[in-house]
Amino acid sequence: MKAVFMTDTGKVRSHNEDNGGIFYNQSNDMLAVVADGMGGHNAGEVASEMTKSIISESWGRSHTMETPRDAETWFAESVKSINHQLFNYAKSHPECEGMGTTLVAAICNDRFATIANIGDSRCYILNDLGLKQLTDDHSLVYELVRLGQISKEDAEHHPRKNWVLRAVGTEEKVEADFKTITFEEGDMLLLCSDGLSDKLSEKNMEEILQQPLALEERAKKMIDIANENGGEDNITLIIVEYQAGSESR
Repeated sequence: MKAVFMTDTGKVRSHNEDNGGIFYNQSNDMLAVVADGMGGHNAGEVASEMTKSIISESWGRSHTMETPRDAETWFAESVKSINHQLFNYAKSHPECEGMGTTLVAAICNDRFATIANIGDSRCYILNDLGLKQLTDDHSLVYELVRLGQISKEDAEHHPRKNWVLRAVGTEEKVEADFKTITFEEGDMLLLCSDGLSDKLSEKNMEEILQQPLALEERAKKMIDIANENGGEDNITLIIVEYQAGSESR
């Protein structure tokens, strides 16, 4: 695997409430994490930073994920722990009342990739069939699209586009959605916050990912375009590329 993590405050926000990174466990399996925090004052920043810290420390102590079921079980236990800690932290710190974060994460090894998702941060796959969104947004507009009340095109400009219906830390209990895919050589995953997906079309993303550039250059190009298109939100992304026979790091 090759991977790059990149985050940017954007053009409008005074601080970055996104967080995440690329982490490895004791068996050298990769975990890619993007968390987009929300809440008054700096509470979103607290939520996403706590999420990154808790999940990365837990991952560092873990061992080989032999099957997708192992990965899902690990994710479910991690999400439960993170949610419990965030929810209780907010209860004991009034300035963080109502804080929460989205979470999209992928466990990647040379056999499979398992994705966990809560909120409206996304994971896409680019393969021989093109770019496809793997995750479902837990948002008001996505529910309206799913129910056939508005079109996908209408959703892009809906005034309540960023109303998230599920997040880590805002309720006593939360569950993630899971999806597992098989990686083939040359396939790429793109994990991102809505600061990217709101500003780049899937066509834009696909074109940039297919360019013969270093992963870092492709990531920077996406962030630059998101900023050129307004940059009203923090922008965070991870690109993971599967190269058969390559080193994990």
